[in-house]
Amino acid sequence: MRQSTVIFFVLFFTALSYGQTTRYVYETLVNPDSINLVSMKSERTFLDVKGDRSLFISESKLTRDSLFTALRSEMKENKKEEKDFSKQEGRKHFEPTFFEYFITKSIPDQKVYYYEKEAGKQIYYQEDRPVKWEITDVVEKQNGYSSQKAVTEFGGRIWTAWFTKEIPVSDGPYKFSGLPGLIVKLEDDKGDYKFDLVKKITVKNAFEEQINSDAKQSTRINFHGDKAALELEFGKNRKTMAGNIGAGNMNAGGGRHGGGMNGGGMRGGGHGGGGMHRGGMGGESQSSPMPQGSPADVPSFTNTAQNPIELK
Repeated sequence: MRQSTVIFFVLFFTALSYGQTTRYVYETLVNPDSINLVSMKSERTFLDVKGDRSLFISESKLTRDSLFTALRSEMKENKKEEKDFSKQEGRKHFEPTFFEYFITKSIPDQKVYYYEKEAGKQIYYQEDRPVKWEITDVVEKQNGYSSQKAVTEFGGRIWTAWFTKEIPVSDGPYKFSGLPGLIVKLEDDKGDYKFDLVKKITVKNAFEEQINSDAKQSTRINFHGDKAALELEFGKNRKTMAGNIGAGNMNAGGGRHGGGMNGGGMRGGGHGGGGMHRGGMGGESQSSPMPQGSPADVPSFTNTAQNPIELK
């Protein structure tokens, strides 16, 4: 009986822990322009660990995406309230982010997946370059933890990481993982990026980015070409739709003068500032349509020029 009780509580707390998300919050400094001397920009990024998987995402993107998801759900449940919901949320402003994408990892086998959105369609690839760390004997206190120094070359930069065995999670910000402990500090040799762990919290029912069933799988090498193809296809579709609308309006006009067909209107969708990626993380601006069924002006988001985190 006693053994059965112990097993029950072990399974219960295991299930409970898998149902919760541990969020590691990083204060992230980014140089928006490595050519001109400008001040570093600061934003918060999250590493959400749940079970044996993790999600790296900026606070701004997570907030925006979670609102979009709630908006779509609200519209599906009650079409009559769509107009009122639009008025309440339509002018909401979101802070721009330098991380207009998200990254997932399978922690045990160190598989890394990079996701963006192009022309309203999700596109992703699996990272094909394993991070090879050189672990040193240097131990220092970093961000409140006893940490050990490790160095790697990745994406055209030399990265210095400080990891702690006090948090036995083999993970870290962006695509970095594979050390015997959580990365609590990370910076590159160019001085363009710096991640500092500032706190650890437990989140119940944390928002999780959904992987769409029609997401396009690409490769790191072909990623830009596949994105360009999606944007080209989207542009062609828009021209076709615009032509159909124009024809409909002409028919409607003819109807008013006799003999014409009545034309129908179409509600337009807005475009939000989109992602960035140059070889892995970085600086292309793009246009992406708003979620299907969303009001045209909900919510506004402006993306600024980005500095790529990977140089090759």
